[in-house]
Amino acid sequence: MMRVRFSALSLGLLLASQAQAGGGLVPKQLAGPASEFAAMQPLDPADAAIHSKAALLSVELGADKAGGLSWQGELPVQGNRVRMMLFAPNGADWQVQLRDPSGRMDKSANAVAAQPKRADFGIEEARFPARYYAFDKLASGTWSIRLSAAGTARQRGFLLIEGDPATQLVSYQTHKRQLTGERIGVTALLARSAEGETIGLGADAGEIHRAELKVTAPNGSEQRYAMHDDGLHDDGAAGDGVYGAAFAAKAAGKYQAQVIVSGRDAQGQPLLRTAEHLIPVVEPSLSLAQAKAAGSETAGGRVRIDIPVHSNKQGGSAHYRAYAEVWGRDAGGAERPVAWIGGMVTPANGKLSLGLDPRWVAHAKAQGPFELRNLRLEDADHFITVAAAKRLPLSLPVGVERVKAGNAIDEAMLMGPRPAELAQSKGVGSRLLLVHGYCSAGVWPEAHFTNASSFADHNQSRTHDQFARLIQSFGSPWHSYGVVGHSQGGAASLHLYTYYWSGLDNAGAGRLIQSVGTPYQGTNLAGILAALGSWFGVGCGTNDNLTYSGASAWLAGIPTWARAKVNYYTTSFRITNWWTNDYCNFATDLVLNDPEDGTTEQSYGQLSGAVNRGHTTGQCHTRNMRDPAQFLDATRNAVMNTNAAR
Repeated sequence: MMRVRFSALSLGLLLASQAQAGGGLVPKQLAGPASEFAAMQPLDPADAAIHSKAALLSVELGADKAGGLSWQGELPVQGNRVRMMLFAPNGADWQVQLRDPSGRMDKSANAVAAQPKRADFGIEEARFPARYYAFDKLASGTWSIRLSAAGTARQRGFLLIEGDPATQLVSYQTHKRQLTGERIGVTALLARSAEGETIGLGADAGEIHRAELKVTAPNGSEQRYAMHDDGLHDDGAAGDGVYGAAFAAKAAGKYQAQVIVSGRDAQGQPLLRTAEHLIPVVEPSLSLAQAKAAGSETAGGRVRIDIPVHSNKQGGSAHYRAYAEVWGRDAGGAERPVAWIGGMVTPANGKLSLGLDPRWVAHAKAQGPFELRNLRLEDADHFITVAAAKRLPLSLPVGVERVKAGNAIDEAMLMGPRPAELAQSKGVGSRLLLVHGYCSAGVWPEAHFTNASSFADHNQSRTHDQFARLIQSFGSPWHSYGVVGHSQGGAASLHLYTYYWSGLDNAGAGRLIQSVGTPYQGTNLAGILAALGSWFGVGCGTNDNLTYSGASAWLAGIPTWARAKVNYYTTSFRITNWWTNDYCNFATDLVLNDPEDGTTEQSYGQLSGAVNRGHTTGQCHTRNMRDPAQFLDATRNAVMNTNAAR
């Protein structure tokens, strides 16, 4: 075995310094086999693109010649059918007039709509009231729409217009350097589909006549940029129907970047689409101080790998998510992948430290010289890379190469050594934690479960990391527990299990984490809610972890062994008949692709590597939707209760 040069105090200091990362939590020293290298890399931004069948238009009523307030715009009609929502401030009574493409007929929207009604758009308690219009017999073409109201003070609101879902706007960021001082690019193109299959992209899907990027900075200032298809704006080849533009991120905070395109689809019908990106930008608070890393032996036969860094954060309290690959050589001198290592780390004394179990080296049959590759250090809330290196020379103690592999990969190799305080915790007994989601009150009926307690952080917006630490704190009175999570509660519980030691690690046999309706890959509602909130205010605040791109960044650090502990369910609306448009919430149905539960689309509720327990129709995400709330299913709750680990 490797010689131990340091006392148990050395390992204790490592764990103590890392405990700062979770405000008293002890982070795990994560690792995994080389076979996971690809899975732990961030996705291509195009794989987390927004696919939009709708347009969200900001409107501002100004003084008109009649002494009132009005606004006029265009309403493209594809295939005689349009669904539209009007968001007015404080329930203002705005009048809506339509004029047909010939310009000869004016009609009130109330007279033309098949079913004008009030609606709520949002996630859980983050809801915006609106007026909903369903137009089923309009002539195809470009109609004019006029909004008017009494008064003299300017009024602002939004129109949300659903188009033909066969032609969608696809939009994504062209890179992920979301740091102050960088330029952030956004790309847009059209996609055409038939029977669920893509049959045309870019110029083959339609023609964009005008493309614009509207950016709202954290301070509320707004800039507009023309998007170009000239091959010079990260838009591919000139004239291919792919458009691009970029903006400068001058300050830290959350930017709202809306892509607005107008043109015609492949059938020559007018179209209008938008995509709403919520883009967090952080300061480059960390940098590498040296282009090398050094390993030293610690108690328990592990290796502490120190990476010299400069931290710009005051007080040293900021923690980061780290990832790096360890590489060595085989007996013939060829490159040999060993393992990936990572976890939540806190810089201290000019360095941050990762842990490595030397048995990974033995399993890989590797020897020196060693190096770290694809190192990335990310902020813990948004998973934005603040410092990175393709390669860093790594010196490891000589004794590493003499350690025996052992028979199997065990917990200590994947998570690091268990803290003594976890086994000797003051918590008593076992429990099942019932966890709600983003901007939500309690949802789970405790009567459906035994030996269970409901987590309560009602009507809040938390990042996955903040949410996870709150769950750990709530569960601390018990020695062990499992989780049943709804919506974001499922993702936050997985985050807790992945990165921090907790009562989840003491749980007995059974399903450790069970979830219903969790948007593991994000939801399109997150970006749209941010846009609506910029004018109306969002009671719970925006949440970029729930966007497609934010969820993608988070998942790039969740290993397969952690995902395997999740059992998840998805649901969607009841299908009543083939000729009507079914929905859970007819408001959010305008922007979500079927099948969906009113918040989470079935395709984006999937978690690869986890256990998919099935999909149920006739259940919606929460209360006050058309079908019963998914968390009220007594039969499924009984199954989860019986099978839950505690």
